[in-house]
Amino acid sequence: MGTIKVADGTEIFFKDWGPKGAQPIVFHHGWPLSADDWDAQMLYFLAQGYRVIAHDRRGHGRSTQTDTGNDMDTYVADVIALTDHLDLRNAVHIGHSTGGGEAARYVARAKPGRVAKAILVGAVPPIMVQSAKNPGGTPMSVFDGFRTALAANRAQFYLDVASGPFYGFNRPGAKIYPGTIQNWWRQGMIGGAKAHYDCIEAFSETDFTKDLQAIDVPTLVLHGDDDQIVPIADSAQLAIKLLRKGQLKVYPGFPHGMLTVHADVLNPDMLAFIKA
Repeated sequence: MGTIKVADGTEIFFKDWGPKGAQPIVFHHGWPLSADDWDAQMLYFLAQGYRVIAHDRRGHGRSTQTDTGNDMDTYVADVIALTDHLDLRNAVHIGHSTGGGEAARYVARAKPGRVAKAILVGAVPPIMVQSAKNPGGTPMSVFDGFRTALAANRAQFYLDVASGPFYGFNRPGAKIYPGTIQNWWRQGMIGGAKAHYDCIEAFSETDFTKDLQAIDVPTLVLHGDDDQIVPIADSAQLAIKLLRKGQLKVYPGFPHGMLTVHADVLNPDMLAFIKA
C-alpha cells in the first residue's frame, strides 16, 4: 500500500499486492466507495497468482478530499499517473459502476502495451442521464435528488442506499448482510462530501460513447438485470453495441452490488475471460 502525488498535489492512495512480475489486474471502484470494495476480487485473483492493484479515487477513501478535479478526465489522469508510476503493462482493467466509466476512458486513452483486456461490471457507460439523444436514460430529477439527500444528511442517505437498492436488499425474500451494509456506509463516510457531490455529475452526465468506440482490446460487459442503480437497458445493452470486441453476460435477478453478494459467481467468470 502507498500513495502517489499527482500534478495538482492530490495524494492518491493505492494497494499493490502480489508478485511484481505477474500480470496486473487494476480495479476501479464505484461511487462513493473505495478500493476496499474490491476485497473479494483482490483476494481471489491474488490467490490465482495475479498482481492486484486498486486505488481510492480522488475525494474518496484515503485519497485527498479534493474540492476540485472531481470530474472524469481528472480521474483518468490520476489513473494514468498511477499506472505510469507502477509501469503497468499488459494489464486487465476492471471497473464497477462509476469505475466502469473511469476504466473505459482510461483503456480508450492508454498507451500501447498498457492494457490487455477490460471488464465493465454494472457500469455507467455510455451515459446515464436522460436527454433528447438518450430518451431511455435516468431523469435528471433522480440525480438532483441524490445531491439534495447527500447535502441534507449524507450519513442517512448512504445507509438508505446500501440497505436498499444497491444490493437489492429491498427485494422480497432477499438475504440481507448487515456487515455488507455497514462496510458500504463506512467506505462512503471516509470520503469527502464535496468530492462525492461533484462525482454525481461525473458519473451521470459524462458521455462515454466515443471511449467505448475507441477501445480496441477484448472487453467483457457484466450486468445484473435487476440493477436498480444503473438500469441494464440504458447501459450494458447499449454499450455492447459500441464495443468492437465486446462480450455481454447478463445475470438474471442480480443487483448492482453483485460483485460483493455474488462474488462466487462473478469471480470465476472474470477469471475465465482473463485466461481465454
